[in-house]
Amino acid sequence: MEKYFEQIIEALGEDKDREGLRGTPKRASEAMKFLTHGYEQSLEKIVNGALFDTDNDEMIIVKDIELYSLCEHHLLPFIGKCHVAYIPRGKIIGLSKVARIVDMFGRRLQVQEKLTKQVAETIFSITGARGVGVIMEAKHLCMMMRGVEKQNSTMVTSVMLGSFREDTRTRSEFLSLVRGVKS
Repeated sequence: MEKYFEQIIEALGEDKDREGLRGTPKRASEAMKFLTHGYEQSLEKIVNGALFDTDNDEMIIVKDIELYSLCEHHLLPFIGKCHVAYIPRGKIIGLSKVARIVDMFGRRLQVQEKLTKQVAETIFSITGARGVGVIMEAKHLCMMMRGVEKQNSTMVTSVMLGSFREDTRTRSEFLSLVRGVKS
C-alpha cells in the first residue's frame, strides 16, 4: 500500500522526497490499515462469549456511541454517533460489545445506510432479541469538503427490527429516550 501512496503523491505533482512528505507513504499506509481494521475482526472474537442469561424484558439502550468510518465512494471520513436499543428475550450482551460491533462494521469502507443495517441485524441475530432499533447520525466529509460543500448537514439513518418495527409504542419510546436523556 505504501508504494501506491507514493504514486498518489507523485500524481498530485508533489515531490515525495521533500522534507514534509518524507515518510508520508508509510504513515498513510498505516493510517489506512488502522481506519479499515474492521475487515480483520471477527464477530465471534468481539463478542467472546459475553452473552448472559436474563429475565429482563425491558428496553436496553446504548446511546452516543462514537462512530468513525470511511465513505466507500470517496474514501473520505464520516463521523457521528450511533444509538442502539434492544429488548432482550432471555439474553443480554456485554455493554462494551455493542460499541465494538459498531466499530467493527464502521472500520470498513461503508455507506451509512448499510452500516446501520449491519449493526441492527447483528445485534438482533446474536442476542435473539424481541426487537432492535439503531439510529445513526453522521457528518460526511465527502459532502462537506467537496461536491455540494454543505457544512451543517447531518445524515440520520435508522433500522427497526422485530418489536421496534411492529409496535409503534416501542419505537416511540426508543425515539423519546434517545432524544430526551442527556449524556
